[in-house]
Amino acid sequence: MLSTVDLDKTLDRDEYKKRLLACQLRLRQLAFELYQQRRSLVVVAEGWDAAGKGGALRRATEKIDPRGYQVFAIAAPAGEDKTHHYLWRFWRRLEAPGEKQILIFDRSWYGRVLVERVESFAKEEEWKRAYREINEFERQLTDHGMILVKLWFHISKDEQLRRFEARKTTPHKTWKLTDEDWRNRDKWDAYEEAVRDMLRKTSTLTAPWTVVEGNNKLWARIKTQDTLIEALDAALEAPLARRKGKKK
Repeated sequence: MLSTVDLDKTLDRDEYKKRLLACQLRLRQLAFELYQQRRSLVVVAEGWDAAGKGGALRRATEKIDPRGYQVFAIAAPAGEDKTHHYLWRFWRRLEAPGEKQILIFDRSWYGRVLVERVESFAKEEEWKRAYREINEFERQLTDHGMILVKLWFHISKDEQLRRFEARKTTPHKTWKLTDEDWRNRDKWDAYEEAVRDMLRKTSTLTAPWTVVEGNNKLWARIKTQDTLIEALDAALEAPLARRKGKKK
């Protein structure tokens, strides 16, 4: 999937502003529809460091009622999470339908086949087994009626370096750049191999991956919202049509 990604896609700022508002208003409508139907949307956001995940997610939720969504910023497991199977901490964050309609995971269970694989935090047999475990886990979510959207934010190695350098020299962004970011960058090839395997082995009919071209942040933000809207429209289309028919 990565070999076919066109990272030259761009969007000018005027067009971006027009489409942003339209997308945000549509997402607000769909979030209310989720609430009415007691359905849940689960969003998985993965990507390279500095790929723009945070900014894209922030704008996607900007006009949604904050009572209806929650963002989980996933870091290394700690405390009780470390004593259980790696999927346990995600199961317990998946609240009962109706409490939160939208659950967003900024980093996710895919850490097992990305960071834990590359950094050898998981044994080879463990991360290889995880592809099957994750597919089964996601199948259970979709069988339960949850709408699952998986996003990989993709940028080039050169673009990542440019953003790292910009963060280093911009006072209000320096906190975003850590030594770990540089260490991860040194292992770019190993991570890229892991990403390719992840996309190939866990993109299923019920839970496909969408690669978000991220070299242009404006394009990535709109692509993110378009993907969410498309998934929600497809999942909620039939109930919406029935209600419209009743009104007539």
